[in-house]
Amino acid sequence: MSDIDISRPHEWDHTHADVSSGWLRASVFGAMDGLVSNVGLIAGIAAAGAPAPVVMLTGVSGLIAGAISMALGEYTSVRTSNEQLSKELQTEQAAHLRNPVGEQAELASLFERLGMERGTAADAAEQVHANSESAIKVHLSQELGLSFDDQPSPMVAAVSSFFSFSIGALIPIIPFFFGFGNLWWGLIFGGAGLLLAGGLAAFSTGRNWFAGAFRQLTFGAVAVVATFTIGKLLGVDALG
Repeated sequence: MSDIDISRPHEWDHTHADVSSGWLRASVFGAMDGLVSNVGLIAGIAAAGAPAPVVMLTGVSGLIAGAISMALGEYTSVRTSNEQLSKELQTEQAAHLRNPVGEQAELASLFERLGMERGTAADAAEQVHANSESAIKVHLSQELGLSFDDQPSPMVAAVSSFFSFSIGALIPIIPFFFGFGNLWWGLIFGGAGLLLAGGLAAFSTGRNWFAGAFRQLTFGAVAVVATFTIGKLLGVDALG
């Protein structure tokens, strides 16, 4: 223990997952969306009386269209968020040029809210403002909870969502590729995929894997019931 530098706890005491790159959220959301949407899609089209080849074609079309839509949506969303952050950075930079004294006093007040004594807060704000670039970043962090240095990559988010959605959407139509596809098999594969995806997502965040798996299966079941009911209302039973 004597050889450990306690001032650097991230080197020996604990570590943090990378939550800023954008790939984790995009991957989890993409996989879940692919599973739920395509399970619901094939349930609806099969319940409407479509034969297996049509169900498979519909599932493949849903996979392609959904994956592209997810990728474009994630790219646009993350890029817009980054552009908004850049705008806020410019706003803060302009404020520092117009009123540096007021900005320093504002930071001192923010430090006081964090529990610093008034004198300590004033000294800390003065030291931070000795470097204008660092001061602006601290203001963004304290005022808005934003970090300009940890912006997620739009491209990473787009690629992650594209492939994760594709994988998720592929699972319920796998039986159709091997010639034993019907609605029941699609639901079984889709349900297994939902349980696995939900469990893995929960496990990766330290939550109960069973609860996460069951929650995701429930979400998928809601989609299946909704779309299947529409098909049944058309007067066709596709489970035979």
